[in-house]
Amino acid sequence: MQQMSKISQKSSTMLLPSSKHILAILILVTIFTTSVHACGPGRGIGGPRKNRKLTPLVFKQHVPNMSENTLGASGLNEGRINRDDAKFKDLVPNYNRDIIFKDEEGTGADRVMTQRCKDKLNTLAVSVMNQWPGIRLRVTESWDEDKSHRNESLHYEGRAVDITTSDRDRTKYGMLARLAVEAGFDWVYYESRAHIHCSVKSDSTQTNHMSGCFTGESTVSTSTGERKTMSQLQVGDEVLSMTADGNTVYSEVILFLDRDIERIQEFVKIQTDGGAILKVTPQHLVMVWNPTKKLMKFVFADQIEEGDYVLVNRFGTLEPQKVVHLSAILGKGVVAPLTREGTIIVDSVAASCYAVIDSQMMAHWTFAPYRLLATMHHWFGETNSVQNGVHWYARALFSIKDTVLPSSWMYH
Repeated sequence: MQQMSKISQKSSTMLLPSSKHILAILILVTIFTTSVHACGPGRGIGGPRKNRKLTPLVFKQHVPNMSENTLGASGLNEGRINRDDAKFKDLVPNYNRDIIFKDEEGTGADRVMTQRCKDKLNTLAVSVMNQWPGIRLRVTESWDEDKSHRNESLHYEGRAVDITTSDRDRTKYGMLARLAVEAGFDWVYYESRAHIHCSVKSDSTQTNHMSGCFTGESTVSTSTGERKTMSQLQVGDEVLSMTADGNTVYSEVILFLDRDIERIQEFVKIQTDGGAILKVTPQHLVMVWNPTKKLMKFVFADQIEEGDYVLVNRFGTLEPQKVVHLSAILGKGVVAPLTREGTIIVDSVAASCYAVIDSQMMAHWTFAPYRLLATMHHWFGETNSVQNGVHWYARALFSIKDTVLPSSWMYH
């Protein structure tokens, strides 16, 4: 009997790669079939039209229209970085020859920045040369070690740059700001007549955009009446979730999109006037309720604002509670369970199981083949072990997202 059991286990293991191949084909066929229907009017697949007209920013305008140090823009400052700090080794020099660095201090400080800032700056440099042949991008200020900015300035962390064009033609600065927005800077400000200010999110918030997660200590309610932490949750557990019409239901966990109970990650902490607290990564989708229009909508966690309403479970009924405080925190453990319903109620707050893609319906639809596979495994008595890291199916979807989905649907 033991030998038969070993053979059975081996056969089950050998079937898995075959299942992966079948699912990979299903993913490609179904998603590319969907993309055919996006060929009509509008942007469709492949991002914005190349010939679309860009509108210059006006003096004192900033994009997005919120404070620089908010989660929806460049985020909170994480502390000043000095040359003798351990964090200084995470900053990188930029030696791009298509960029002029003022370097009035003579220390090379204007070339020092985070990797994300460097990437966006190099992209902008190309856009400037394309927009104005013979003109180059000029950086007047980057990382600041002379304490010449306000205390909370992102210049102290290498996350901000002040820029002009090489010819210092101020009539170009409005368009330069627009090009910076298009290059992907997280906050752009036409700050003064002399320069444009740009900044980016911390590199620590950009480490994993393949999925969105809850903290390992976040809790869910199970169908057995037990309350489990995310780190204790297993495939097959039935947890409290939300139906499409806003009712509560218990739904089976079929996989973990991501799971690493040791990883340290930045989370958005959402607090309501009823005392509910949800901790979730910035790119995760959370249900928001519009009391005026009586509509529910999933939005990225870092786009939620104070005054918005989230749905909170009270004795089996979801009721709206006002968000009264938002903050960024570091937490241990990242866990992203996927239920059959595609939703989950965590620490009493209704949220999606999905992240990165700004469409609950599309995200849920792309996992339909795996839900079918999970059902087949259930029929044949097979179980899925809990993996460490991003699940292979989620990784496969992520690898083709840029090819088949508009960039406006994605978290940046």
